[in-house]
Amino acid sequence: MAKILVIDDSIVIRNLLDEYLTDLGHQVDLASDGQEGIDMAVAGEYVIAVCDIHMPRKNGYQVFRAVRSQRPDIQFIMTDSLPDELAEQAQTEGAHAILTKPFDLHQVRATIDRLAKAVKTQ
Repeated sequence: MAKILVIDDSIVIRNLLDEYLTDLGHQVDLASDGQEGIDMAVAGEYVIAVCDIHMPRKNGYQVFRAVRSQRPDIQFIMTDSLPDELAEQAQTEGAHAILTKPFDLHQVRATIDRLAKAVKTQ
């Protein structure tokens, strides 16, 4: 299974994704804001990052850009309540998916499975 970093300022979302993805067999680490997410993503061996767009210290787009410049191998899933130009810009620049909150956990699983499978075949 995949090593996944969840970056979200909402403890509810972090805990939900941690429990759900761990139950599916993935290894999950959590970051509570954008800067912490950047630090962890660059230092870790993550395959996938699930990253909220609107967060303190660094927004999701800034996280995506900073991590992408040093770790282009990490597959990014952006999350947002109302996807806006930041989410769209990240997707234009290579983010692999945008999930709208509240997201369906089956959609999360399908997206994670698709990205993890794509990484294995590379």
